[in-house]
Order: sequence, then structure tokens, then C-alpha cells
Amino acid sequence: MDGLVTPGLKGLPSDSRPREKLLARGPGALSDGELLALLLRTGIAGKHVLQLAQELLDRFGGIGGLLHTGADALKAVKGLGPAKRAEVVAVLELARRALAQELQQKTLFESPQAVRDYLQLQLGARPHEVFAVLFLDSQNRLIALEELFRGTLTQASVYPREIVLRALHHHASAVLLAHNHPSGVAEPSRADVDLTRTLRSALALVDVRVLDHFIVTRDHAASMAELGLL
Repeated sequence: MDGLVTPGLKGLPSDSRPREKLLARGPGALSDGELLALLLRTGIAGKHVLQLAQELLDRFGGIGGLLHTGADALKAVKGLGPAKRAEVVAVLELARRALAQELQQKTLFESPQAVRDYLQLQLGARPHEVFAVLFLDSQNRLIALEELFRGTLTQASVYPREIVLRALHHHASAVLLAHNHPSGVAEPSRADVDLTRTLRSALALVDVRVLDHFIVTRDHAASMAELGLL
């Protein structure tokens, strides 16, 4: 429980306290574990906050893996109460919203890495396949991201008509397609290529361009356009 804690950051020598270190030397001087310890503030029974932070990083594959982890997965961590889970999930949501705001204010081609980061935060850790569409305005700025289909994705399970209707609803000039590979392999399959061509043809009928199709994993977002497959 969050109430049963060992000493938190105040129990450390002053030169080892993450907060003092951050204020004196800047956030870049802190390790991932120290930054996470600042967020968590206190440990749990029998475990100091820095130890708890490092164990969370080890369990979920580093800070990137932790930020891709949902509230349900965090429930499995013994002693990690709802307050601490909420803090971690809140940081993830803030990161998503910050990236979405950036993509709404700039053309996507001004910040291609932000597009990849946004898609990885949205889709990278999903245990099942999700097909999403980013609807763009005439300046290639983000209007909205919608998750339209789930499950095993094939031409039979992704409906072009639905994507066309949503594009018209948003008055989109272009779209970016994206779906995740829970296997962790960010390589387009033959089916992915065929599906992209089908959707490109359908959207062309209403003068909406398909700019790219990203295959997303926890660690990577592969661009079919960059691979010459679009």
C-alpha cells in the first residue's frame, strides 16, 4: 500500500537526493531511475524509492517501456498503490497530449520524429493489433487520430468505406495510416502493402491523399513511404 513506506528522498544524503541534484545541475544530470524516483517520491514497505524506481524500469524495459505501460499492467506490481500508478499514467497522457499539440500546430513533415513518438505512445504497447488513422488538414497538420479497427488486420477486416466516411467527416485533405505489430517486428507484410494500396485507391476517389503507413512497435515506427512501398 502507498501508506506503508520506507524513507523517501529525504532519507538520502543531500548530495544524492535527485531533487537537489536536478536543481543544481539540471535534469540531464539525473539517471532514469532518479527522475522516476522524483515522480514516485516515496518507496513501499521494505523498499527505498530509488530501489522501487529501478525495479520498475528493469521490469518494463526502461523508461520508454514504462511509459508505454498501461494502468492494468502496473496493478501487477506488488505494493504499487493506486496513487503511484495514477502518477505514472498521468505522465504518459501528458506526453501524448504534448506531442498531439505539437502536431496540430506544425506540419507533420517539420517534425517526423514527433510523429513516430506519438504513434509509439499511442499504439506501441498494445497487446492486440490496432489500426489508426491520422486525419490531416491542407497544411498537413493533425486534425485527429482515430482508432478504427482492432484484431487481426486484413483487407477483409479494415473497411475502406468507414475510413472514407471519417475523412469526409473531418474534411481531411490527407491521412497517415498506422497499425501496430504486437510481435515487435516493425516490418510491413505483403498483406500490409496490399491493404495500403486498397485504401489509397478508395481515398483517392474523394481526393484524400495517403501520405504514409507506419508499422508501429514499442521500439520503432517503420515508414512504408521511406521503404519505397507506398
